[in-house]
Amino acid sequence: MKIKENIKLYIKYASICTQSVMEYKLSFLLMIIARFLIAFCELIAIQFLFSDFTQIKGYTYGDILLCFSIIQMSFTFAELFGNGFKTFSGMVKKGEFDRMILRPCSLVLQVMGSRFEVGRTGPLLTALITLILGIRHSQITWNIMTIWTIVAMIIGGMLLFIGLFMLEASFCFFSIEDTSLMNVLTYGAKSHGKYPIDIYGKGIMRFCTYIIPYTLIQYYPLQFLLGKIRNWYLALCPLGSIVFLIICYSIWQFGVKHYKSCGS
Repeated sequence: MKIKENIKLYIKYASICTQSVMEYKLSFLLMIIARFLIAFCELIAIQFLFSDFTQIKGYTYGDILLCFSIIQMSFTFAELFGNGFKTFSGMVKKGEFDRMILRPCSLVLQVMGSRFEVGRTGPLLTALITLILGIRHSQITWNIMTIWTIVAMIIGGMLLFIGLFMLEASFCFFSIEDTSLMNVLTYGAKSHGKYPIDIYGKGIMRFCTYIIPYTLIQYYPLQFLLGKIRNWYLALCPLGSIVFLIICYSIWQFGVKHYKSCGS
């Protein structure tokens, strides 16, 4: 029953945020277009790159498009639902989090719902177009496992990025100063994620496997998807993002217990 009430609360928060943004329809439309064009420019950059090369370390144009679109979609969904964690330092400084603590509701859902980022539909549209192009140009054998792998990569990626946003927010319990260093892990991962991780070398592969399990939602399932490695269990790798999210949530809970109000 409590879960049902929390979901209703989150939907209510999201509805309020959407109505607030839609008050200025022209501004909202321009924001959608601008973010669509920014994401579309990244797609054009890939197009220019493959005008001179046919492959990058064994990956074709279609393979890169598929990889890029899945990561773009994962990150956009994470921003759509978890943007509250990205702006959490501002909530702490203004005393907004103090009010949230006093409410008999889930803190996580309150933080997530307070900054529902409906404007991310622009990049989401770009990711959808790129995914269609990637599927069209890549040599994928379609079956149940293929569909599962793509869906699992998108959802797993979303959970991983939300976990990173939550981790960034957790640092605010101990220091409300600039936490932009975490952008290296979030925006950096998103920017470099348009190419398979193995093209960056073994050092990056190890970091993205044992420190931030980025390879679980990108590299390993992608190998199975493209038929480069035919071990079916690689399609289950995105489930590891659930474990990562639980770890990040535990750090968040630790921060909440040690939180000291700084006032408004």
